[in-house]
Amino acid sequence: MRLFRNDYSEGAAPEVLAALIATNDEQCVGYTEGDPHCEAARTLIAKACGRDDVAVEFAIGGTSTNLVCVNGMLHDWEGVICTPDAHINVHETGAVAATGRSVLPTRDADGFLSPAEAERVYRYQTGTGRHMTRPAMIYISNTTELGGVWSLERFDAICDWAASHDLKVFVDGARMASALTSPAAEGLTLEHLAARADAFYLGGTKNGLLFGEAVVIADPGLREAFPYLIKERGGLMAKGRLLGVQFEAAFTPDETGEAPYWRLARSANECAFRLREGLIALGFEAYGEAPSNQQFFALEPQVAQAFVDAAGCEVFQELPDGRLLTRFVCSWATTVADVDELLAFAKTL
Repeated sequence: MRLFRNDYSEGAAPEVLAALIATNDEQCVGYTEGDPHCEAARTLIAKACGRDDVAVEFAIGGTSTNLVCVNGMLHDWEGVICTPDAHINVHETGAVAATGRSVLPTRDADGFLSPAEAERVYRYQTGTGRHMTRPAMIYISNTTELGGVWSLERFDAICDWAASHDLKVFVDGARMASALTSPAAEGLTLEHLAARADAFYLGGTKNGLLFGEAVVIADPGLREAFPYLIKERGGLMAKGRLLGVQFEAAFTPDETGEAPYWRLARSANECAFRLREGLIALGFEAYGEAPSNQQFFALEPQVAQAFVDAAGCEVFQELPDGRLLTRFVCSWATTVADVDELLAFAKTL
């Protein structure tokens, strides 16, 4: 059975792999500095964002990207507000904290940073003036850690709150393609996101690239800092053109006029929706709303283990009632046949 563990177990999508092979013998300058593929990718991404006044930089993976962007937009005495399950707070081995920057989690339980909770943290941190870390930015993920998708209304609400407090907005876009191709985006487009966020990234590692993230930067301070921080923090790739080649292929429209980057994500979403509907029809209980390529179910321990053994699903945590929160992920390579095979297995449980 095909694994439903994550969306980066496979290598590269055919278009991306073909581009890497076709350019394999080229000799380019290094470090993403002026090679034709990085420059072409920058142009394509800026155009997709509807802006010609942003910088587009490249990084190897999500942790490196988050580390560099958070550091590049904060002073030593400043911190970042996020949800308790945020990647920078939970899954990055304290990478941000290790640099001396403070991560300031709210009590939001659904993966979405709410204005009310952000306000509570902000007031607490600023209540004694210079004696506590001052919040200077917010960090949100799209999709969220629980597979949630930011709608236009929800995104504008948190951006409006941040603007009213003069805080910067950074969006972790490791699964941005899944989010923006989901019906739950409800009007939130790449162009609108680019108009409001100070910085965000378009994840490639989890959407058909071998590796890589494309960072879109409007904030002047981060634009200046990024080239230096990515080197200082060990994230600058000598063979930088490999990042450019992949993003150039992903954002070059195909014969239908759509870039593979969006088509691959839409396919992953559609397979995930089929999986969700199928499991619910069989009597399994979905955990929350997850209109993206990540699906979560609350399962009895023996059932969860059966899915882990058969399809590599990941158990995230034990719920208060003893059931296990189990994640199923569809990737660009997942097919309808793969989903139906898993559903056929589920019928035996």
